[in-house]
Amino acid sequence: MGNSLLESVFYMAEHIPEKLQDLFKIPAVANLATLMPNGSPQVTPVWVDYDGQYVIINTSKGRQKERNMERNPRVALDIVDPKNQFHWLSIRGHVAEITEQGAVANINQLSRKYTGHDYQGFVPGETRVMCKIIPDHVSGA
Repeated sequence: MGNSLLESVFYMAEHIPEKLQDLFKIPAVANLATLMPNGSPQVTPVWVDYDGQYVIINTSKGRQKERNMERNPRVALDIVDPKNQFHWLSIRGHVAEITEQGAVANINQLSRKYTGHDYQGFVPGETRVMCKIIPDHVSGA
């Protein structure tokens, strides 16, 4: 895959409001929706981060969500504060890049946020990838 999944399509990225960015600083699990080949939704709980431009998730190359995003970059994510169900963020966006570069360091960073230690789930022979998502529409409370 190149640098952009949809190089010929123009998207207007939407900024995530400051008051909702705190959801990325706590261990709140996101539910990621991707589209299966037949168009049906597939939802997976994922660890998530935000770098000010991209919402970032990490997975193993070849998993269903990664294959779905390679084929169709449209995604949606919902994050709910585990201590306050009325504090939430919903994002519709598109995957701008799926990259191996920095993916191992990223999964360790995410694991420290969610578990307090480096990632323990490496499988021999697996390749980790970071999926960088551009928010196209953001809502939340």
